[in-house]
Amino acid sequence: MTSTDRNTRPDRSAGTAPGPEPGGAPPARRAADRLLRFARHPYWDRASPAYRVRRWPDLTALCLATAFFWSSLSPSLVPRPWYLQGIVGGITAAIGYALGSTLAWLFRALVRRRPGEPVRTRCWQAYWLLAPLATLWLVSESARTQRRLRVLQDLPPSLTWHTPMIALIALALLALALLLARLVRLGAVTLIRLLGRLLPRPVAYVTGALLTALAVLVGVRDIVYDRGIVDVADRIAAATNGGTKAGIERPVSRYVSGGPGSLLGWDSLGYEGRNFTGSTPTRAALTAWSGRPARDPVRVYVPSTPPVAFADASPFAAQAALAVRELDRTGAFDRSVLAVAGTTGTGWVDPNVAEALEYMHRGDTAIVAVQYSYLPSWVSFLVDKEKAGQATRALLDAVRTRLDTLPPDRRPRLVVTGESLGAYAVEASFGSAARLLAETDGALLLGPPDFSPVSRELRRDRDPGSPVWRPQYDGGRHVRFGQFPATDLARPATRWEHPRVVYLQNASDPVVWWSPGLLLDRPAWLSRPLGPDITPEIRWFPFVTFWQTSVDMAVSYGVDAPHGHRYGAGAVDGWAAVAPPEGWTDADTTRLRAYIGHRRAAY
Repeated sequence: MTSTDRNTRPDRSAGTAPGPEPGGAPPARRAADRLLRFARHPYWDRASPAYRVRRWPDLTALCLATAFFWSSLSPSLVPRPWYLQGIVGGITAAIGYALGSTLAWLFRALVRRRPGEPVRTRCWQAYWLLAPLATLWLVSESARTQRRLRVLQDLPPSLTWHTPMIALIALALLALALLLARLVRLGAVTLIRLLGRLLPRPVAYVTGALLTALAVLVGVRDIVYDRGIVDVADRIAAATNGGTKAGIERPVSRYVSGGPGSLLGWDSLGYEGRNFTGSTPTRAALTAWSGRPARDPVRVYVPSTPPVAFADASPFAAQAALAVRELDRTGAFDRSVLAVAGTTGTGWVDPNVAEALEYMHRGDTAIVAVQYSYLPSWVSFLVDKEKAGQATRALLDAVRTRLDTLPPDRRPRLVVTGESLGAYAVEASFGSAARLLAETDGALLLGPPDFSPVSRELRRDRDPGSPVWRPQYDGGRHVRFGQFPATDLARPATRWEHPRVVYLQNASDPVVWWSPGLLLDRPAWLSRPLGPDITPEIRWFPFVTFWQTSVDMAVSYGVDAPHGHRYGAGAVDGWAAVAPPEGWTDADTTRLRAYIGHRRAAY
């Protein structure tokens, strides 16, 4: 009889096989009898050690899985809906089960003596009695902490928290993970048995284990990841990149890419490029807001293009050269401010950042950006993160080379900006704070990811006593961080010298704090004092906090600025500090902030 046959046979192990039922017993009585028998012996032993798939869960593993699920109920950076709580709970429970199963296996390997049946029975009875009650209470408590977190982040306290559904989703994910693991183990045992007919037993074990690991690795990476998740994301992003959002039309200004006389066709700009150039504020709109004569702003955007389309060996250098030619065509080097914008994975440029600069300077600005990808930022991070820095660095080099040909008194102020992966693109272009300050006239960076080199340096070398979520660097002489920029950027009260770098960084932004290190290391952002919108009930748990923060990134736009990954009109205060026009006042900042905060962007 094969192991597969044994795994599909009905189990008749002692204490679990149902006995004969009286023919006339009502269903309720039969159910009560089964429940009573289970209460007396709440587990079953394998009828044969060959069982791999059909076997009772290990108590140690199940206890650890339950403890991990409980820990996942603790609050994290931003409020999350109940269904995502179920997903986080299921993933962390599966991790806990795997760890518990490993510990139980090590114990059995080192200690031959096993607890007797009475002890095991009492332990299982205690688990079935206490675990459901504790789970019900902790899920209810998690709803309370979620409501408190919502209040801290200016959301209404009302919350739908489906306790049964959270538990069911988590249990289903745990069961699925357990089933897949046991199927893999069954396949490995079968393979080793077959190899044992041809090879010595030790060689068969090693070969079978290596082949199984290779099959799992190839299956997960090549089939599930590359041909599954990434391929689907690429297809969706490619289809989106070919479209145009409703309300966006081809610009009539010759000062923007895709407009009359542009070196780049409107259709070639891609989805985000058309959004960026097609929503450029007009001179009339800028004049109406300021009450003073304005100019048509310059916006240049170069889309990503397959390398075969470039004659140059480097596609990024060719993109940059084309961008400079477009800047020359539009007269961008005659403007008072020239901003190089890093883009996110899709090529997005934050309209709040762009329009704040243009309204502040009444259109006497030029903004240039290049697209290195059309994939969502999380996919770009996984497959082509390096392109962000390479493309932006090539653009900066080309722009600076062109600026060097101009007399110093005729050069526009060169500033850089970027949000999220766009902030990383800018930081990767410089590599250090010293170089960023030396090669630009200022920077405004929003929500930089944890792996961004400059912001990581600034947080690491922050002044003693300043928290990592609001670091003070070199006494605030050139670089300052703010979540509430109207007040944060005024601290410290020491002289703030030029050039200036402003970071808008929310304490509750999971994009800023996510890193693989959360798996095993307690992060500095959980040290006291906590950020202003972080609940004091937040805790760090190995593995759990990593998955919680991963899920937080997916819902980080579900809150309003300045919380989560939303920065709203904070760019107005940022630009007012970094590159204000002559005569700009605090009252002007307040007025423009209100306007940007209430405007309805076309995209």
